Amino acid sequence: MTLKNNIYKPEGVFPAMMTPFDAHGNINEPVLRKLVNWLIEEGVNGLFPLGSVGEFIHLSFEQKVQIMKTVVNEARGRVPVLPSATESNAKKSIMLAKKAKELGCKGVVIAPTYYYPVSQEMMEEHFEQVAQAVSDLPIILYNIPLFGTPISYDVVKRLSRIENVVAMKDSSGSMVDLLHFMDKVRLIGENINILVGREEMLYSGLMVGAKGTMSATVGIVPEAMINIYKCWQQGDFRKANEIQFSILLLVRAMFALPFPLGFKIALELRGFVMGEPQQPLSDAEQYNYLKVKSRIEKIMKQLLGDKLIVI
Repeated sequence: MTLKNNIYKPEGVFPAMMTPFDAHGNINEPVLRKLVNWLIEEGVNGLFPLGSVGEFIHLSFEQKVQIMKTVVNEARGRVPVLPSATESNAKKSIMLAKKAKELGCKGVVIAPTYYYPVSQEMMEEHFEQVAQAVSDLPIILYNIPLFGTPISYDVVKRLSRIENVVAMKDSSGSMVDLLHFMDKVRLIGENINILVGREEMLYSGLMVGAKGTMSATVGIVPEAMINIYKCWQQGDFRKANEIQFSILLLVRAMFALPFPLGFKIALELRGFVMGEPQQPLSDAEQYNYLKVKSRIEKIMKQLLGDKLIVI
């Protein structure tokens, strides 16, 4: 953990948590609590619920609050909880961020607004309004071009001047973007922690100055992701790179299905019942689902051996 003006800045390995559902489509709290404890026992540096892989887009405000409350209560202060407070406009994002603060979350992750196209100026104003409304709560910017308008280098540079903007999760998957984000912030004398959002880039990101990762694969094979980070800290770069390559086959297999189904299959193979998909699958997709599930199981068996639990 580092500080910006005595404000918490996330550093290390954070799982983007998936959301388990029961047979009726409600939040499965017992499974969620089990997941929280397992991740903490594995050694993660914090928890990131309600992200893209957590399917926040399908959840009501009340369900989001339920998840935040459950994760915070089960974590019991052992690690910081940093939920997403991403919404389609600033008013709703502020409501969720204030609720996160009230519940004891250590900070919130904010992505650009979604559905309607936004300019960089509108995006910057959105982030500024949220940061001002919860000025004593750390804000982590979330750049996710896969699902939203990319944040420009200059917007990140200007936002880094805001006292409670302490970090950014960059899911661009681009080393070029990662370096330019860092450089733009560095050149004006600011210092925010940049975490890689794509699991394939943890090792390479650390080597150029990233401070860790917030990614879904941390929540599936935390052993591997934490070991990449620890090996890098210890200067065992060969081993860190070797582990990084070992997860790539799994990542490609998980992305072979409509996001985030492949990731949920993988987590089920660790013993966590995730429930039915939130979006219906066609017959052809159901067939492909079974094929990919078999492939993921084989890959994870190679990675984990006896740690794999088929349910």
